Amino acid sequence: MGSVLASVLQLLALIGALALVHAPAGSYMAKVYTSRRHLRPERWVYRAIGADPDTEMRWPAYLRAVLAFSLAGVLLLYLLQRLQGVLPGSPEFSSVGPAQSFNTAVSFVTNTNWQSYYGEQTMGHVVQTAGLAVQNFVSAAVGMAVAVALVRGFARSRSGELGNFWTDLVRGTLRVLLPAAVLGALVLVACGAIQNFSGIHEVGQFMGGTQQWNGGAVASQEAIKELGTNGGGYFNANSAHPFENPTPFTNLFEIFLILVIPFSLTRTFGLMVGSVRQGHAILATMATVWVGFTALMMWAEFTHHGPALQAAGGAMEGKEVRFGVGGSALFAVSTTLTSTGAVDSFHSSFTGLGGGITMLGMMLGEIAPGGTGSGLYGMLIMAVIAVFIAGLMVGRTPEYLGRKIGAREMKLAACYILVTPALVLVFTAASMALPTPPHSMLNPGAHGFSEVLYAFTSAANNNGSAFAGLNADTDWFNTTTGLAMLLGRFLPMVFVLALAGSLAAQRPVPVSAGTLRTEKPLFAGLLVGAILIITGLTYFPALALGPLAEGLA
Repeated sequence: MGSVLASVLQLLALIGALALVHAPAGSYMAKVYTSRRHLRPERWVYRAIGADPDTEMRWPAYLRAVLAFSLAGVLLLYLLQRLQGVLPGSPEFSSVGPAQSFNTAVSFVTNTNWQSYYGEQTMGHVVQTAGLAVQNFVSAAVGMAVAVALVRGFARSRSGELGNFWTDLVRGTLRVLLPAAVLGALVLVACGAIQNFSGIHEVGQFMGGTQQWNGGAVASQEAIKELGTNGGGYFNANSAHPFENPTPFTNLFEIFLILVIPFSLTRTFGLMVGSVRQGHAILATMATVWVGFTALMMWAEFTHHGPALQAAGGAMEGKEVRFGVGGSALFAVSTTLTSTGAVDSFHSSFTGLGGGITMLGMMLGEIAPGGTGSGLYGMLIMAVIAVFIAGLMVGRTPEYLGRKIGAREMKLAACYILVTPALVLVFTAASMALPTPPHSMLNPGAHGFSEVLYAFTSAANNNGSAFAGLNADTDWFNTTTGLAMLLGRFLPMVFVLALAGSLAAQRPVPVSAGTLRTEKPLFAGLLVGAILIITGLTYFPALALGPLAEGLA
């Protein structure tokens, strides 16, 4: 079987698996977030944190709860790293430095999981399991809670209330992420991923000496890492490491875990707003962009020149032989079109155009299908912008799901789409202009610029993957990427929740002959066009200086 055919079959199998679970998973999550019943373990949690799960919150209160919980997470994870040297269970590991601790704490709390350190050499079992793995769960649950709050903004009328953050957080963690992660971890263990608490030990012979490996609770962290679109690996090689991702089947299974919740949330959205077809339109938009990017990536990596690449069957530099070009391309697209950031290959070693596709996927705002929760609310923001553009075309006040999109709503949507590009471009420009940061670049010219552009694109979009080649473990990059992650995560949430509150306070507008039918293929096509055009106009100059210049050279 040819490698191209094998790649197409992998893609079809993945689409089939996602289609199979889409309806039951989406329906289940809709029931989770609309149920009035609290489970006994949930009541224990509410009692422990002093929260009333039945109290409705308006958007400022919901936002304060999100920010307070996240700030507490940053502080606790920072302290856990700083005290690692005296904690039990991590005798081989010293405390992590202040800049690195700040960067890592911000990274995992913001669902970015950017890692400028060697995981197996820096973090012990206590920090990995009690710190990083816990944040993998709750940071994903925060994103889902904010998405559900925006959906309630479309579903409710004249109330301004968006639900209860603590209820949404606990339910997302205990009812959705935890059981799914347990099942995912069991599959990974059965297929060869490790799960233990062994210490560092020497194995075999390597270049005249021995290799040192340490074990860990890898399979359990790998499952939630992908399921929650987190991406931080137990090992520096991330999902290219055989302890994390041992076989081609586990590679495809991990891609499935990355995509299953973001795609299924579109059905949750449709059920909660009372129109499954509206969810289908959002799903179609996400799927169109994802399939299109996958096709482009496979073309870029399989279309090659020179005898070495022809003999290898594709651009195999930086890719694992057990996954091949197709599996690596599919993983790269899925991880950069979501906020996952996990990698099973070096994105820096992709062809010039292939590396540009990974960057463009993040620059879209990671909405196809995007992160766990963040992909849905990002796509709904783009839907608001698309109906506004359509309203300008026909001279009619734009409406979406029975809500008028007025000046306030458009200002909030515009601020949302401008925050992240501003962070990416300003920090990239500063890094290239100052004398010291360029010393971290391994390569000169267009590829070196791409390394820096990729780093801030990944940080500000809360992705976390790296282009490789850039030494990001410096005071400058630890600080600036940390700030980009913080601002790129929470400033958009401010605008999302403010928009949700504004929509929930409106009276629904009745459907008329002039209403744009947003459940139709025409609107899905308009939405795809708006996404690509807005992103292209924003980032094209930077892309032209980096991956496009390299790819055309």
